[in-house]
Amino acid sequence: MSYDKLAKDILQFVGGDQNVSSLVHCATRLRFKLKDNKKAQKTEIQNLTGILSVVESGGQFQVVVGSHVSSVYEEIIKIGNFGKNSSSTDEPKGTIMSIIFETVSRSFSPLIGAFAGAGMLKAILTVLVSLGWLSQESGTYHILSAAGNAVFYFLPIMLGITLATKLGANPFVGGTIGAALLEPNLTGLLAEGKTTSFLSVPVVLMDYSSSVFPIFIAVSIYAVLEKFLKKVIHKDVQMFLVPMLSLAIIVPLTVIAFGPFGVYAGNAIGSGISFLSAKSGILTGAVLGAAWTFLTIFGLHWALVPIILANIAAGGDPIFAMVASGVFAQMGVALGIFLKTKDKQVKALAGSTAVPGLLAGVTEPIIYGLVLRFKRTVPYVAIAGAVGGAINGLLGVKGITFAFPSLLSISAFSPVGTYTIGVLAALVCGALLTILFGFEDKKQQEIENKPENKPSLMKKASIVSPLTGDVKLLNQVNDQVFSSGALGKGIAIEPNTGNAFSPVDGVVSTLFPTGHAIGITSEEGIEILIHIGIDTVQLDGKYYDPQIKQGDKVKQGDLLVNFDIERIREAGYQVTTPIIITNTVNYLDVIPTDAERVALDDYILTIVK
Repeated sequence: MSYDKLAKDILQFVGGDQNVSSLVHCATRLRFKLKDNKKAQKTEIQNLTGILSVVESGGQFQVVVGSHVSSVYEEIIKIGNFGKNSSSTDEPKGTIMSIIFETVSRSFSPLIGAFAGAGMLKAILTVLVSLGWLSQESGTYHILSAAGNAVFYFLPIMLGITLATKLGANPFVGGTIGAALLEPNLTGLLAEGKTTSFLSVPVVLMDYSSSVFPIFIAVSIYAVLEKFLKKVIHKDVQMFLVPMLSLAIIVPLTVIAFGPFGVYAGNAIGSGISFLSAKSGILTGAVLGAAWTFLTIFGLHWALVPIILANIAAGGDPIFAMVASGVFAQMGVALGIFLKTKDKQVKALAGSTAVPGLLAGVTEPIIYGLVLRFKRTVPYVAIAGAVGGAINGLLGVKGITFAFPSLLSISAFSPVGTYTIGVLAALVCGALLTILFGFEDKKQQEIENKPENKPSLMKKASIVSPLTGDVKLLNQVNDQVFSSGALGKGIAIEPNTGNAFSPVDGVVSTLFPTGHAIGITSEEGIEILIHIGIDTVQLDGKYYDPQIKQGDKVKQGDLLVNFDIERIREAGYQVTTPIIITNTVNYLDVIPTDAERVALDDYILTIVK
């Protein structure tokens, strides 16, 4: 591949070097900050040979190149009129809306697992009660109900922690602000009336359990206040004085102003959606059902989550039922591809992405592994989502608890029968459109049918673990590029020791200056990427101590890098480590281990040649 030509094409399609404020790269992506994102021709870049995907996130225009990103980066630097890690005084900080979406996304992301598990548990309890298998008066029901309700009831505490972390403030003070809103001394005042006073200032009392908007406002103000206090208070007394003053100022302000305003604002938005649903449920449902997939791709779906949670806390949410059809439409497309394709690899991919979607509502692998790969399916997802959304909108279906839309969480919506009709209509419609009209264009078929793209005789090779820790499937990684398989198949490990070792005999083909990512080419030609942490390129090498250099020959078990797990986490980053076979296309399959934990030298990947 000519990196020179690819670099010129990329630079041209991002609007030329005059549109580039800065450029850095991590293990797989070119991370542009552009003066005007509208000048970038995203489709043209995605169609370039050698480009895996284009993602706009966090104010960055990210071009996913893969393991040869450093070579492309060097060529762009040569031809562009800017230096490495360049910056400009007119570098955009992002629009207010993009900053809000990014903040909301980062605040909710750590809670998604808890939401999914608790929501599913609540849905199962509803089924057990409706079937008469469990009494609502039993101790078993109350204990399991507490497990399912806790994350939602104490949501102000959870969000106080995650939001403060995102904003660079003390997360435990943020959590304490949320806890204060639920503390019995405050909640007990509600039993005595709807108002009280603080230093003679009237206070309107609210129920803050399961609320979202008040804690977002409170912690956002707290983050600003903490920075100010640290500037004016001597460092020797900051440890106790900054948290004390923050709590003494923010909690009263929250119950006096931020809290009531947040509750009223959330109720107003919810009422607006309900009004639109009442006026034209079909249209509102069709639009939301069709748009959900695209909102998810751009990360804008997070903007609806606080509204959905606020509406559920108030008794029921129509938005959730409408957008659920978009999720089932994605599952339908995956099912349609599985039934139609004769390609074993595509069938395996469709099956492996459809199952977690149908059972757990996890559909990112479908979006990034199938829909964006086979772009002919994009209108199918929109049409099928619109059909299901229109049905649920017309018939007034509501979500009564937060659970990822799936076959197992149908009881989280009411009426159950009507909701089932809507989402199954979306699923069947997505599958039928895919089966009847196909999912591949002619260019894709020609490329995939070329003899050189066919696998050779079957052989196997094994890759051992470079780390000790807990195993995660790749689709569980909190990064769409890794989880979608765009860079190749593999596995992820949540390490419990800060040392990474070579999994093979080979050569260090890539060592990023930051030390967070290492590429090794084995003696058999297998290209392995070990990416320690998610978005840890932002640390700029802090807490990483590489023990090898690019070009070094290594043996299996040689120490590659030491890293400080605790410091990385304290800086707000995950240490989840994807281990990717970046030249997956050269092999018939890459099969991950089914072990839940691995130690050094345990087999984690089987390469089928």
